[in-house]
Amino acid sequence: MTGVESPAYVPGHGLLSGRTAVVTAAAGAGIGGATARRFLEEGARVLISDAHARRLKEYEAELAGEFGADAVGAVPCDVTDEGQVRTLFDTAVREHGRLDIVVNNAGLGGTAELVDMTDEQWARVLDVTLNGTFRCTRAALRLFHASPDGGVIVNNASVVGWRAQAGQAHYAAAKAGVMALTRCAAIEAAAYGVRVNAVSPSLAMHPHLVKVTSPELLGELTAREAFGRYAEPWEVANVIVFLASGYSSYMTGEIVSVSSQHA
Repeated sequence: MTGVESPAYVPGHGLLSGRTAVVTAAAGAGIGGATARRFLEEGARVLISDAHARRLKEYEAELAGEFGADAVGAVPCDVTDEGQVRTLFDTAVREHGRLDIVVNNAGLGGTAELVDMTDEQWARVLDVTLNGTFRCTRAALRLFHASPDGGVIVNNASVVGWRAQAGQAHYAAAKAGVMALTRCAAIEAAAYGVRVNAVSPSLAMHPHLVKVTSPELLGELTAREAFGRYAEPWEVANVIVFLASGYSSYMTGEIVSVSSQHA
């Protein structure tokens, strides 16, 4: 059985016009980079961040060439460093006067059987993927609580937060934690007009994933998808746009699966 071809790219419809957004881990061809581009296509001003300063600068230049220097900015940020997180959010407010949307995309994976996993491997994945989301969510909420307009947070989780996969105990635990953090933060923030939701992708292909995943595993994961193909990163970004826009105004604390995996 052959896979279904990827659909045509969906043009922007101005869903985020006048909004200002921060997108973490947005340097490159993955979900974060696709989300930054989709937000710009929907009319938002976007501040991208990433721990890889060189790639971040290159992607900022690429986006600025397409959408204009006023529409996009960049701040290097390692989400495991509280000082850098504060600088990122302070910069967003200082340069744009407001912040409306935060996309917590930063995460770190890896493959290791639990019996062989080191404390360092476990701690590093948890610190980037779960603790980093916590730090950025906390920074966003402190700003949104003080804003009469509230705000929106969209976190990037994963289907492995629900489903077992060998070699992924650290990543699965971190993503399950992101889901629980999303639900709890949503309840706490609702009184301030803030919505917090998450996407849960299964398999979105990008160059970095190819580098760190064996062809055999990628083939196995692709075979689990009903469409017989992986998702394009922009297909996940489309759902993030929906959750960031007014079309999802009554949704909070939800984890939206972006997957065609068989049950």
